[in-house]
Order: sequence, then structure tokens, then C-alpha cells
Amino acid sequence: MQRRRGAVTALAVVTALAVVGCGRDSAGGGGETARPVDQGTAKGEITVWAMGTEGEKLSVLARDFEAANPEAKVTVTAIPWDAARDKIATAIAGRQTPDVSLIGTTNMAEFARSGALDPTPSVIDGGQFFSGAAQTTVVNGTSYGVPWYVETRLLYYRTDLAQRAGAAPPTNWSELTAFATAMKEKSGAKWGLNLQAGGKGTWQTFMPFAWQAGASITDEGGTKFTLDSPEMVKALEYYKTFFAGQLSPDALLRPGELEQGFIDGSFGAFFSGPWHIGLIKEQGGAAMDGKWAVARMPRDKAGTSFVGGGDLAVFKDAKNRDAAWKFVQYLTRPEVQVKWYTEVGDLPSVKSAWQDPKLSADPLLKTFGEQLDEAKSPPAIATWEQVATVIDTEIEKVVKGVSSPADSAKAMQAQATSIGTGL
Repeated sequence: MQRRRGAVTALAVVTALAVVGCGRDSAGGGGETARPVDQGTAKGEITVWAMGTEGEKLSVLARDFEAANPEAKVTVTAIPWDAARDKIATAIAGRQTPDVSLIGTTNMAEFARSGALDPTPSVIDGGQFFSGAAQTTVVNGTSYGVPWYVETRLLYYRTDLAQRAGAAPPTNWSELTAFATAMKEKSGAKWGLNLQAGGKGTWQTFMPFAWQAGASITDEGGTKFTLDSPEMVKALEYYKTFFAGQLSPDALLRPGELEQGFIDGSFGAFFSGPWHIGLIKEQGGAAMDGKWAVARMPRDKAGTSFVGGGDLAVFKDAKNRDAAWKFVQYLTRPEVQVKWYTEVGDLPSVKSAWQDPKLSADPLLKTFGEQLDEAKSPPAIATWEQVATVIDTEIEKVVKGVSSPADSAKAMQAQATSIGTGL
């Protein structure tokens, strides 16, 4: 997730994974059969790595698990997100992994392909999760973990400015353009809609438009890239119109500029995840009450959004494999997912947890839950980080007018094909 993760040294990760790949009899990434988990309560020490706030707060749930499993002890090590990818890769290479680790959704494929992750056993009910989130754990048809928490993107907009402009929340592409235009020309906002103009993570803002248009990053098998499709060109052309029409700024924003601009009315709307709920309430205070809301993604062929979050995986080198899976299963219980939301604000990956009043009674969160039914993640390919950088660069070229949508789509395809999928 862009809000939680910093840059990492890709060379170190690739080198470490290459070492472990050579050291194993066979790589993972598909066709593996999951082993069963023994019955009864968990026993022994379960070592867990978790990043950011999750690592700092997980002991709250660990204590509850230990109370229900008195012969088990959960040891949590908190790791910064910007060091996590390298640390996990090094642990895999040295076969000194923890039993369980939190893994970013876009990193699952590279670790699964190294042969280091244990396939998800049948004790985990995959059908309980949002399908887009569950798909982040699947590599070549085999699941290697569970989605622990999720996030998706919605349209945040100033309701007072929209009322002044006579604009209703958009439901499709043409309405989104009209909405952004009205917010700029009639409400007093300097920018009708903020879209990311370039830099790391631009793909997270752009790809929902590509998916809405019917584009894909790879074929169904995940072995060939499909970035130069007419649908991808269509999405790039549409994305460009917001900058060409001066509805969105083409300069990269400074930290905090978006939030302050939304609060002071400079930005009429923007796309983002659930963390912005807290940021707006914290920075805007009571003066923003009743002046903003969220809406689902606009539709073209579909109304798709991006789904991200964090997955939990058990390693093949785990010293306490069965107890580790029991802890993972515990963390995906609906009532535990709700408690975790109240502790840290992470949105549940288990669909039934959203029926709890703590989430269902909040109209903002309810809309996020509805959007999760129509959300996608990037394909589970080991080279995603490199391919994402290519996409980011080409989107920025289109925004700046340096490259046409068609040429950038061709460039994405050529460079991504040269990089390969790692499958």
C-alpha cells in the first residue's frame, strides 16, 4: 500500500530470491497440494512478523488467541514497511523465516515463486473473503495465504461545492467529466478533480480506469502482457482529458497539499482509500462536518476499483507450521476482524464481518464495503514492481503530453514483455 510503504532496494530482493530459488528442489507458484492441519488447540511458540501499525498492535489479538490456546505463545516482531521486502527475502534465502508474516499484496507472487510459502490448507474457507482480495494470494492457481485486511478506492467529494455547482455524484465516465467541470467552473474550486499526474504509485489511480474500460495487464494465464490493447489506449486517452482540460493539476503535489486543498475548497474531489476518512476528520475538524462524502467508482464497461491491503502467509520453513495456520485462521474470524478494525482501523477482508453495526451503520464505510464487491488487484506476477514502474512512467508521459496514449501503451507492452512475468 502506497501510504504505508517506502522504496526498497530491488537488486537485494532479486538476488536473495535467486539464491533461495537455486537452493530448493522446486519453485512454488502453482500446482502444489496443501497439507492438512492437525486438530485441537495450538501449541508451542508461533513467531510472527508484521509491519507498521499492524506489527505494533497485533499483540492485542495475540493475547486473546493465547487465552484460547493456553499451550501456545505468539511472538510478534514489528518491522518497518520500507525494510520488509528485503528482510523477508533475506530470511527466505537463509531459511530462517518466521512461522507467519504479513506480506504486501503485490509481493505475494515473488515470494510464492521462490518456493518459500506454504499452500493454504483446506481449514481456511477461501469463500469467506472478497474475491478480489482472495485473488491476491493466488499464484498459478494455488493460494499461498489469506487476505488479512483490505482497502479499496472511492471518490471523495465536497458535497457543499457539488450542491453549489448543481452536480450530482457521477455514476459513469461522462458524468465524471461533467462533475469535475462543474466543480471547477461553478463551485469555486481551483481543480475539479485531483488525479495523480506521475511518480511512484500512479498506476493505483489509473488502473481502475483501465479495468473499467475492459483492459487487462496480462492474459488469463498471467504469462503474456496485454498492455497495448484498444481498451488500455481508451483509458489513457480518457485519463489525459482531465489534465488537458485543466480539471486536474499536472504537477506532483507536496505532502499534505491534497488534504489541505480539499479542506479549503481548492480541490473539489479526489480518489483515495479509507485512510483519508481519518485524515479529513482530523485536519478538517468540526468545520468539515456535513461538507463531504464518498461515492463508488464511475462505470464504463464496469465500475471497478483497486483492491489492496495485506496478506498473511505461512512459510514452508516454519518451525510450528500447524499452530501458525491456526493463528491465521483465528485472525480471519468475523468477530476478530471487527475487533481488529476497532483497534487499528483496518477494513475486514471477511465479507460477513461487514454486517457488524460498527461498519454497516457508518455510511462512509458501507460504501467502501459495497465497492469491494467490484475491485481488482494487479496480476500475481513476480516482476510486478518493475512493471509497475514502467506503467507509472508512461502514464506521466501521457499526462505531460510527451507521448500519445497509443505510443505509451506500446511502450508499456514492449518494456513489460522484456522484463517478463517471472512465471
